[in-house]
Amino acid sequence: MEAMGSTSVPKGCGSSISSIYYNLCDLTVVWGVVVEAVAAAGVVTSFVLFVILMGCLPFVTDKKRKGMVALQASILVFILGLFGLTFAFIVGRYSTSCAARRFLFGVLFSGCLACLVMHGLWLALLQRRGRGPRSWMLCLGALGLWLVEVIINTEWLIITVVRTPSGGITIPDLSCSFANKDFVMSLIYVMVLLLAVVLMAVPSLTHKHKQWRRDGAFILFTGLITMAIWVSWIVMYIYGNEVVGNPSWDDPTLSVAVVSNAWVFLFLYTIPEICLLTQEDPDQEEPHDGDVYPARSLVYDNILKEPENVYMENKAFSMDESPTEPTKPISPYGAYNGQLRSCVYQPTELALIAKGLTKMEQDTRIPRATPPSFNLGGGSLPYSGES
Repeated sequence: MEAMGSTSVPKGCGSSISSIYYNLCDLTVVWGVVVEAVAAAGVVTSFVLFVILMGCLPFVTDKKRKGMVALQASILVFILGLFGLTFAFIVGRYSTSCAARRFLFGVLFSGCLACLVMHGLWLALLQRRGRGPRSWMLCLGALGLWLVEVIINTEWLIITVVRTPSGGITIPDLSCSFANKDFVMSLIYVMVLLLAVVLMAVPSLTHKHKQWRRDGAFILFTGLITMAIWVSWIVMYIYGNEVVGNPSWDDPTLSVAVVSNAWVFLFLYTIPEICLLTQEDPDQEEPHDGDVYPARSLVYDNILKEPENVYMENKAFSMDESPTEPTKPISPYGAYNGQLRSCVYQPTELALIAKGLTKMEQDTRIPRATPPSFNLGGGSLPYSGES
């Protein structure tokens, strides 16, 4: 309001600039220029991180982390909105800026906190059941939590703006005529979400996998630092400025709270999560399904347990016996020499020849009938008993 009523143009601002924008260029008011620069840097950083997040999506191999990309992208959109909202607290108060402050402050913060709550809930369910909800379920849950604050702020804005003061007194800018305590009271649901973020992140700190413990730690630290920032600006906004006697510091207090909290979301949650998207976790168990080649130990076990199967498979490659040889029962263990084979037997030509010789040696061990020998010196043949 002071900027709107000032008649002299401050140093650093042009004569054609409206008085409501003096805080953006006034070099004598340092806080406006500094917060503006920090917020502009945050806008650029958020946009770059969003592009990086979308670019890393094809390279994410872990399906569980890939399901969190939608929540992380949503948080980046809300963070980008918080940096943009900072400029509404830097410029002077008028109907548009006041309406944006009252409506977007809680809506943007509730969007970030709703995504963090759903991420913490996913980690808690992952620890309890071994798997978490699907990505679309998490997005629907975050959307439902966020819409509650949208409805609350919409109703509060409509009621306070449409309401006509008693006594016939007209106020030109009803959107700017609200007390500091009323503004804080409209953010009670956001504070509940902030408390839920901290409580949801605690169970994931005991997860058996290191990567999910780190995710829980990121959410917990983000919630604790955010809680400290909110306690600080609420105390300063309601009591501190009145005690000091300088109510003009209300806008700097809110702008610093918004921009600092937005950077906390970036540094403590978004950037670490993006860095972990394409990293392989050493604690991740190797999959046992879909193995193309069986382990060598399984082949050895099959050979030791069922050696006869190996022989029976090789029997198809045995040499055909001569039809003149007498048929007799042959033991399937005749060619077994008691030595274990190092791998699955595949017969070769040399193996077939060796196998044939082994069978010939078995045949010579059985006594055969031999014809009588003839006397070459001349003599009578032995009596055969036949007439």
